[in-house]
Amino acid sequence: MSRMVEVTELVLRDGHQSLLATRMALEDMVPACQDIDQAGYWSVECWGGATYDSCIRFLNEDPWRRLRTFRELMPNSRLQMLLRAQNLLGYRHYEDTVVDRFVDKSAENGMDVFRVFDALNDVRNLRRALEAVRRTGKHAEGTICYTTSPLHTIDKFVDMAQQLQDLGCDSICIKDMAALLRPQPAFDLVRGIKEKCGPETLVHVHVHSTTGVTLVSLMKAIEAGADIVDTCISSLSLGPGHNPTEALVEMLEGTGYTTRLDKQRLLNIKDHFAAVRPRYAEFESKFTGVETEIFDSQIPGGMISNMESQLKQQGAGDRVKEVLAEVPNVRKDAGYPPLVTPSSQIVGTQAVFNVLMGRYKVLTGEFADLMLGYYGETIGPRDPEVMRIAAEHAKKEPITGRPADLLKPEWDELRAQALALEGCNGTDEDVLTNALFPKVAPKFFAQRSQGPKNVSQSAEQQAKAAAAGNGDGQRAAAAAPVASKVTYDVKIGDRSHRVTVEPA
Repeated sequence: MSRMVEVTELVLRDGHQSLLATRMALEDMVPACQDIDQAGYWSVECWGGATYDSCIRFLNEDPWRRLRTFRELMPNSRLQMLLRAQNLLGYRHYEDTVVDRFVDKSAENGMDVFRVFDALNDVRNLRRALEAVRRTGKHAEGTICYTTSPLHTIDKFVDMAQQLQDLGCDSICIKDMAALLRPQPAFDLVRGIKEKCGPETLVHVHVHSTTGVTLVSLMKAIEAGADIVDTCISSLSLGPGHNPTEALVEMLEGTGYTTRLDKQRLLNIKDHFAAVRPRYAEFESKFTGVETEIFDSQIPGGMISNMESQLKQQGAGDRVKEVLAEVPNVRKDAGYPPLVTPSSQIVGTQAVFNVLMGRYKVLTGEFADLMLGYYGETIGPRDPEVMRIAAEHAKKEPITGRPADLLKPEWDELRAQALALEGCNGTDEDVLTNALFPKVAPKFFAQRSQGPKNVSQSAEQQAKAAAAGNGDGQRAAAAAPVASKVTYDVKIGDRSHRVTVEPA
C-alpha cells in the first residue's frame, strides 16, 4: 500500500519572490486560482514574506484585499503564509499585542496555515505568535531555519523541534532557505524529529533548488517520514527558486509513495505561468543555474544580488568576491545566525561595509543590535571585541532576555499615527500596514484609489494602454517602480554619518 505525500504549492508567493523579485501582480495570478484550488494541494502558500511589502511599495495593491481575493477564489484550499514571528512582516520586533492583532486579522481575512519562523531560531521569539495562531483555531506551524556551521547539528535541530512541539505547534517545518539541506541530513533530521516528537508529528519540508541537490533531499526526507513537502510549478521553478511540482510527482512513481495531485490541473497551472513569466523578464534573477558555492559561502542568490547592487552604488562592483569571502567571517563574529530575513540583509550589508571601509570601522544600527542581543540569542557566542564596538556605536548595553519584553504597549500610538495619514481607511488592517512599513504606507494610502499597477508592462505598453482608454487605463499608465533606498546610521570614529544604499 502506498503512502500519501502531501504537497504545498509555492507559485503564488515564494515562487515569484525568489525568481521575479516579488513583482507579480494579483491579476496575473487570478486566472490560475481555480486550477490551483482543484489540483489537490495540502496548502497553497500565497501571502507573507516580501509579498506584503511589494504590494504597497511597487504594485499599489492592498495586501489585505489580495488575501481576501485568494480566499474567495480558492474556497477548497488551505491558504498559507510566512510570518517572521515577533517581526511579523517587518524588520523590527513588535510589541506582543500588535503581534496578536496581526494574527487575528490575518485569520479573519482568510489565512489558515501560519508558518512562523525566527531568523535566529530563538524559540522565545516564536512563542507569542504561535500562541496567537492557536487562539484563532488556525494551523500553527513552528519552523526550524536550517543552516550549517561548526555549531549546528542534527541533534540541536531535533531539540528545537521538541521545544516547538511543547508550544503546541500543529506541525514542524524544516525551512531550508538557501538550498543547504543535503540528502543525508534531510533523512537524518526528519527521522530524528519523528523519533523524538512521535511518529504522528506532522513534518513539513521546504527547500530551495539553488545548489541542485535538493530534489534528492526531498526524496530522502519522504523516505524518512516527511508528511508534506513544498514545490513550485515548473514554469516558475529552479535557480534560486524551488523544485518543480511535476518533477516531484513523477519522481515518486513506482516508489511506494504518491500524491493526490491532478496532473491535468498541474499542466494548466504550468501553461498559465509559462505565459506570464516573460512579462517580468526585467525582474528575473541572474542566478538561474546551479550554485554549489553556496555550500561554502551560505549566501542565497537573492542576497548576492543585493550585495552586488550595494557595491555598484559605491563604485566597487569588482569587489564582490571579497565580500563573499567576508560574509562567513561576519557570520562567525555574530554567533552563526542563519542567513534568512532579516539576518541575511544585516550580515550581508556589514560584510560590504567591512570590505569598503575596513573591518568594523562602520557599523549599521541593525548589526549593532544583532551583536547586542536585540534580535535574540544566537547558537554561538558573539565576538567580544565586536560587541564592545557595537555597544559604543549604539550607546546601549547588551541584553540576554527576550527582546520584545523591553517594548511598551504601542497599539494606541500606532493607530493614531495611521489615522493621521491621508487615505487611511481607519481599519486595523491599515493601522498594521503603516506599523509594518511606516515609510512606504503613507504614499500607498494616498494613491491607493488609483488602483493596482501591473509592473510587468513596459512604460511604452502602459502609455499605449492608457491612451486606448481601456478599463485598466489608470493602472496601466502607472510609472515603473523605483527601487526603494535604505538608509543606515553609521559611525566612523567620533563622527556620525548616514549611508544610503539601493537594494536589488
